[in-house]
Amino acid sequence: QVHLVESGGGSVQAGGSLKLSCAASKYTAGSYCMAWFRQAPGKEREGVATIAYDGTRSYADSVKGRVTISQDNAKNTLYLLMNSLKPEDTAMYYCAADPFVSGCELVTLLVGADFIYWGQGTQVTVSS
Repeated sequence: QVHLVESGGGSVQAGGSLKLSCAASKYTAGSYCMAWFRQAPGKEREGVATIAYDGTRSYADSVKGRVTISQDNAKNTLYLLMNSLKPEDTAMYYCAADPFVSGCELVTLLVGADFIYWGQGTQVTVSS
């Protein structure tokens, strides 16, 4: 079992940056597919980025080039650095983990139901 706690959300203006953190209760590198999802009001939850078991990173087309997912194995912490934020990035951002995800290396293949462990979410609001 993995307990996940997100932090780092906030309100920023368009063009700004935020770095989200997800602290895990155990070591996950190489054993868990780690992901960031987001959900805006009235919309379905969508995958933003993943780190697969071999370290392969994957990004949604909507954030590619603006977002970087990374992992500090010594701290059991997953990060999401978001630059050039847009109002359409406004959403609740969730960290997710699962030891058995087929297709973890391609976030566009994944849905929320693929993951068993979730954090409580952190809100990101981008104003124009």
